[in-house]
Parts: sequence; C-alpha cells; structure tokens
Amino acid sequence: MDKTKEQLRTLKKEVQSCVDCPLSKNRTNTVFSDGSENAPIMFIGEAPGKNEDETGLPFVGRAGQLLRKYLNEIGYKSDDFYIANTIKCRPPENRKPTNREKKACEKFLQKQIELVNPKIIVLVGSTALESFMIEKTTITKSRGKVFEKEFAGKMRKFIPIFHPSYLLRQHSEEQDSPRFLFKKDLLHIKEYILK
Repeated sequence: MDKTKEQLRTLKKEVQSCVDCPLSKNRTNTVFSDGSENAPIMFIGEAPGKNEDETGLPFVGRAGQLLRKYLNEIGYKSDDFYIANTIKCRPPENRKPTNREKKACEKFLQKQIELVNPKIIVLVGSTALESFMIEKTTITKSRGKVFEKEFAGKMRKFIPIFHPSYLLRQHSEEQDSPRFLFKKDLLHIKEYILK
C-alpha cells in the first residue's frame, strides 16, 4: 500500500473516533471520502445528507447521483477525482453547518487536501465557497472562475461550481441555464487539468 493511502486510512480512523462537536452524537457514520487518493481534481461539498450518513460515502443521494451522471457524461474516470465535504458528520435536517462544526473538521479537510495534493479543488456550492473565504462573492458570480489561495501548506487553485442540489430544481438544459453552466464548468475543469 502506498504511503498516501496509508496516511488517509489513518486519518479516516481519526475522523471515525472524533467527538469534537455535537454532530458526533447523532451520526450513523462519518463520511470521509470517495474516489482516488492520487486524483488531480478534488471536489469539496458542504456536508453529508441522510444517504451519506447511512452509507458513509459522500454525494450518493439524488444530488450526488446527478453530479456523478454529469461527470460520467463528460468523460471523467474514477481516477480523475476525489470527493470530500467540509464536515464529516450530517447536521440535523440537513441544515447548513455552523462555523463551530466546520472549525472542528477543518484539520481533517486540511490534511486530506495536503495528502491528495490535487491540481485543482472544486468547491461545490456556496457553503464550500464560504468555507474557504476566497473573497466576498456569490456562487453565481464566481462559478467557473479559477481562484488561488494558500491552503494546507501551498498555493492552491480553486474553482467554485453550483451545488447539484440546486440543479434538481432546475430542469432546463438550454444555453445559460444552471444545468448547462454546470456541465460547462465541469468540462472547463477537465480541460484545465490537461494543460
């Protein structure tokens, strides 16, 4: 087993035993990651939902299935990406994570980024964007743009995209619709890492 995989396995065990915030009391499972630890792209979402809490895997509910459908359509392979969340336990009723909850998980996410060391970090939705406080902006204004910020020991490149849960309420795929822009951003990310 390579060193990165072993270190991530150790980190996952730390997450599973974490009781640093009240969310640990009601979780079924912690939700650590999915995908390749050598991936050039790392997707970071908001928080686990009901399906994620039950399975222990990120982005497996309806929104996650939509994300994976589009990744598949565009030609992403499972080795292309690694998926995690800003926090590792489900907030009650899928509410937005609090600053305290994000702070409790920050060390785990930071270590994941450091170990995977992706070429680009995709911030999925406004909560993930806010968690990295790249600049005072909205997901609508910043989606698809490349931002640079020092994080986990080096300068990192970030691209925000819409959260797929938003797309579940938007059915049009016409030009400039949220679904069209989401697919465009995923394609842009794929092309960006091939440079």
